[in-house]
Amino acid sequence: MSRIVYVNGQFLPRAHASVSIEDRGYQFSDGVYEVCLFLNGKPLDFHLHMDRLDRSLAALSINPPMGRGAFKVVMDQMMRRNRLRDATIYLQITRGVTRRDHAFPAFPPAPAIVMAAQRFNVAALREKQKTGVAVISTPDLRWKRCDIKTVSLLGNVLAKQAAREAGALEGWMVDAQGFVTEGSSSTAWIVDQQGRLRTRRLAKDILPGITRHVMGDIAANAQIAPVEEPFTIAEAQSAKEAFIASTTSSVTPVTQIDGVPVGDGTPGPVTRDLIDRHWRHVLRETGYRL
Repeated sequence: MSRIVYVNGQFLPRAHASVSIEDRGYQFSDGVYEVCLFLNGKPLDFHLHMDRLDRSLAALSINPPMGRGAFKVVMDQMMRRNRLRDATIYLQITRGVTRRDHAFPAFPPAPAIVMAAQRFNVAALREKQKTGVAVISTPDLRWKRCDIKTVSLLGNVLAKQAAREAGALEGWMVDAQGFVTEGSSSTAWIVDQQGRLRTRRLAKDILPGITRHVMGDIAANAQIAPVEEPFTIAEAQSAKEAFIASTTSSVTPVTQIDGVPVGDGTPGPVTRDLIDRHWRHVLRETGYRL
């Protein structure tokens, strides 16, 4: 974990950092967040993350506390002050500190902002990409605006915990109609029996993942145009291939779903190709070489 954090305009030792008990993020989950990945000291897909942050803030009527240029300066300082090259930076913005009341305050306080950095283990990610991971199915218990990247994550937490207790990496959440929405912290993809690359259509029940967006372009350039079509757990289990995608998991093969092997139980050729193409995207963005 980072030794130096950023809280409301100040760089502080982690042990000295604090937020008010009347911060609305703490009391109401009234805030949003982003997780940005830095490799080789440079951010990956920074403007896409900032675009999503802007959309999330606008959806909750929270004014941005600074411009994206200032965000970038603070993040660069976080990397330098913590002497990191490969790291994630967690950025959280809440409505701020005010007297407890469910409704928005009549006179909005200054938004509260927190950033913290954590070393990123590329070797561990690469190992998962080589071997694949297991996922389990779990009910989607989240609220109805999952397109907003809020700090209200209890449904995601329960899905991730169920996966961990089952010895899996990820929980694929299933809606009332029996279709997979997404993973607890990633986008769910399959290569179906017809060879189509499928993921669920973006809507209010889906977070617009940054790596999902990038992978759509990468796949299209590879002449594997993604199809936005829902699928069931049974369809995923019988698919040729499956994988998850997110900022911190990049593209990681799924080789087992609820104990059932996907394909032959090893990462498939389409997924391996997309992994290679995504790392080339990383190289272009950050200069990071495997």
